[in-house]
Amino acid sequence: MEFCPKCGSRLEPKKSKNGKEASIVLVCPKDGFTKEPGKKAEPPKVGKVIQHNPTQLVAVIGKEEQKLRTLPTVRIECPKCGNNTAYVWQVQTRGSDESSTQFLRCTKCSYTFREYS
Repeated sequence: MEFCPKCGSRLEPKKSKNGKEASIVLVCPKDGFTKEPGKKAEPPKVGKVIQHNPTQLVAVIGKEEQKLRTLPTVRIECPKCGNNTAYVWQVQTRGSDESSTQFLRCTKCSYTFREYS
């Protein structure tokens, strides 16, 4: 099985006539790239892999963002002041196969706490 070096699609065999001779060529159904079987195709281009530092992926809601008051609220008791309303957001802090962590910030005292689900 061979793949197109331009788009990565699977090359399909097609009959090709050259004068009286008939041969089989491999053709890309998307962009029309053709290749004779047995000949080496150019290697596919590999994209650049970017490694992210885990601290870059953690979302922090700062004082300025908190003033916007665009986050949804839930009724939950604040462990610090006893207020019953908090802003809520979720972040995937562990592996993708595990549940996300729910962060809450009290609307009265701005105490931030988390709830693991």
